[in-house]
Amino acid sequence: MTDVTAAPVTANGSSATTARLLAEAAGRIDAPDVVLAMSRSAVRTVHTGGSAEPGPVARERLHHELGSASKPFAGLLLARLVAQGRVRYEDRAADLLAPGLPVHPAVRRITLRHLLTHTSGLPGLPADFYPRAVPRWSTDPYGNYPADRVVRAFLRARPRHHPGTRWHYSNFAVSVLGHTLAAATGTPWEVLLHQQVLAPLGLEATLLRPGPDGTDATGHRRDGTPLPALDTGGFTAAGALRSSPLDLLTFLEAHVGVAPGADVGMAAGASGSPTDPTLAVALAEVTRPVLRRGWRHAHTHTLTWFQHPSPYGPVLFHAGATLGQQAFLGFRPGTGLAVVATATRRVHRADTFVATAYGLLTETP
Repeated sequence: MTDVTAAPVTANGSSATTARLLAEAAGRIDAPDVVLAMSRSAVRTVHTGGSAEPGPVARERLHHELGSASKPFAGLLLARLVAQGRVRYEDRAADLLAPGLPVHPAVRRITLRHLLTHTSGLPGLPADFYPRAVPRWSTDPYGNYPADRVVRAFLRARPRHHPGTRWHYSNFAVSVLGHTLAAATGTPWEVLLHQQVLAPLGLEATLLRPGPDGTDATGHRRDGTPLPALDTGGFTAAGALRSSPLDLLTFLEAHVGVAPGADVGMAAGASGSPTDPTLAVALAEVTRPVLRRGWRHAHTHTLTWFQHPSPYGPVLFHAGATLGQQAFLGFRPGTGLAVVATATRRVHRADTFVATAYGLLTETP
């Protein structure tokens, strides 16, 4: 079952070409629900489809689990708090979380920048996470590991490498960043993210918890079995967000400099000034390359995005997955192009989802 929607699209040849491109790409993704959305200088084309019958709420308006694609939101929040002077990238997380508490010397050196850029030396997940998670791996691996346990695991950690010396992707580290920013500002993470990022950008369909009945996309196992909504436990900053593809386009449009309906000058109650420029400063900051890694330093990263070359200039992107859903966010700075993709099945091996979405981002003229 396939249906095509526009939100909004101008009736010109370029839009028709984009619609065909998205339809062809969607045919390569096997999932009950698929949404591919592209924005070209704020002109949007949205293709929805999948093997399931459409529900009463349009697929592009359902809340989809983002998994690790939540991390760019955490990065933008940190960049804005830095622009406001409330924290610094070089602030040490342990000092903000538990001042005066004895910790391992390497833990003491871990900064907010290290946590966000996956250079903290921390593992992907705490060592004591696995004994409880493995028996529930396919149903609820994170729900039994609350926020206070994430913080305790960080304060007693023994990093594998000196902070700032190696890159190792870490849900643990970004989760610690979230708890640290909440402690530093005296504001719960959910409130902080809403005040500083979601409300100013007009992201009304982006949530940290499941929405009202019938408004959330349902994830599926490889065999098509439906899955309940994922509980991320204490790993909120690393992967708890749910958002509609239309909201995600708005988020990306802000990064490429076209954000209809969003007010990047408002502080949303943060500074009290209606012309506070710190969100615009943060949006620029998170697109700036800050590190290289890998063979011949071929892999470039900003504070929060992966950056690759393409025939049309650099592309910035982040993918994410939960037990039964996938998401992809990407944009080309300076060109006005943004791509969002969601799917309600995670196949793992031989999965074409990320490659298809990435191809739209890198190969579209």
